[in-house]
Amino acid sequence: MAIKLGFVVAEFNRDLTYMMEIEGEEHAKFLGAEVIEKFYVPGAYDMPLAIKKMLEDGNVDAVVTIGCVIEGATQHDEIVVQHAARKIIDLSLEYNKPVTLGISGPGMSRLEAHQRIDYARRAVESAIKLVQRLA
Repeated sequence: MAIKLGFVVAEFNRDLTYMMEIEGEEHAKFLGAEVIEKFYVPGAYDMPLAIKKMLEDGNVDAVVTIGCVIEGATQHDEIVVQHAARKIIDLSLEYNKPVTLGISGPGMSRLEAHQRIDYARRAVESAIKLVQRLA
């Protein structure tokens, strides 16, 4: 039976997260998993509530987050990623299911973000490995 994944995808920097989403989905298919649910949120900071809903619904074996946080003039990017990552870890532990970090950033330029599209693929691979190893 195929591993069922949920994707929570940030719409902010959508040109980049779209490419990440496609790459993640193709990699899931290649590894024999299935993306059965997607939830789009405004940005990475908004992910925890969508992740929680997906985990509560209980239809997925793991959740993959996909986002891209580019450096701005302030340290806002660092705050966004730190808080999102902390809550993502908390939800994974609370629901006993993998929630993997496919968010690139902080502290990167748009060019560096293009070079990190593969973060989604890595997050998919981590989710699948964790589901298999925790079973």
